[in-house]
Amino acid sequence: MHRAIAVVAWLVFCAWLLPTLAQPVGAPQNLQGTWVAATANRDGQADADVVGHRLSFGGNRFAIQSSKGERLYAGTVRVDASAKPAAIDFEHAEGAASGKVWRGIYSLEGDTLRICDNAANPDRNRPAAFDARTGSGYVLVTFTRAKP
Repeated sequence: MHRAIAVVAWLVFCAWLLPTLAQPVGAPQNLQGTWVAATANRDGQADADVVGHRLSFGGNRFAIQSSKGERLYAGTVRVDASAKPAAIDFEHAEGAASGKVWRGIYSLEGDTLRICDNAANPDRNRPAAFDARTGSGYVLVTFTRAKP
């Protein structure tokens, strides 16, 4: 009888734990560190103001600094690398977007990181492709890993 109770308790615990483990987590190890915006396109237009911005990941935290070193945004990041394309969410706690969530997708190839998200219009859904054409409400930024 005690074994049956122990087995049922274990199954209940596992049923509770598995969905928790499947939740998206902070930035994976290969994203950790600092990235510099090399190109940016916002809603169909080149966005030179974003070029040079620095995106930093540390655990489940992110920060974005301007090219002049001014802290613009910060908060938590959630990544679901198993999604196709891989999903990334920026939950803002600081800056002009405080309280908002930018939902996006990303791809990483060597030291090049591409992120397409709904930063131009946070009410939009997550983009399905790396495309920020006019009227899309999306931003597409290509980053390179910062040199130490």
